[in-house]
Amino acid sequence: MTFETPEQAYTEGGVIAYPTEAVFGLGCDPDNEQAVQKILDIKQRPIEKGLILLAANYSQLLPYIDDLKIPQDKRFSVLSRWPDGITQVLPCTPTTPKWLTGQFDTLAVRVTSQPDVVALCNELGKPIVSTSANLTGEPPAKTWQEVEQYLSQQVDFVIKGQTLGFDQPSKIIDGLTGEVFRI
Repeated sequence: MTFETPEQAYTEGGVIAYPTEAVFGLGCDPDNEQAVQKILDIKQRPIEKGLILLAANYSQLLPYIDDLKIPQDKRFSVLSRWPDGITQVLPCTPTTPKWLTGQFDTLAVRVTSQPDVVALCNELGKPIVSTSANLTGEPPAKTWQEVEQYLSQQVDFVIKGQTLGFDQPSKIIDGLTGEVFRI
């Protein structure tokens, strides 16, 4: 499949490679099970591990996150950690697809300021699946050129932008307790 724009790739079930804060990610429409499965196949990643959703703002995550399960005394902490750099694991809604949550009743989510991702998510009014652009166990791509070198046959559209220049992929924490899952 060849797509003219990332929006077209997203809408028609394609896999997009795009810059995040530190590395390139692979993403798709989180509500398209076949597209998500394609990402899992590319990465050789088990569905049980779950995936991250990346959004331009918190409201885009509300169809997937059970906002009512975030206690009022934790709400400021959760929202003040964004944008960028911190992925938070939060309670998900009962309707959030298992192909996103894996074996968990939570979902990993992040709000970013990366301009290409913000523009895409705002254009679509939805978040995008986010997992590093690499095969499991291999180092993630840090440039669009690396994506094209290693994954060009598997990816439907590459956004030729730049990361925000962070040194490390996002830290993953439990948004309610602060427990760190990945530094």
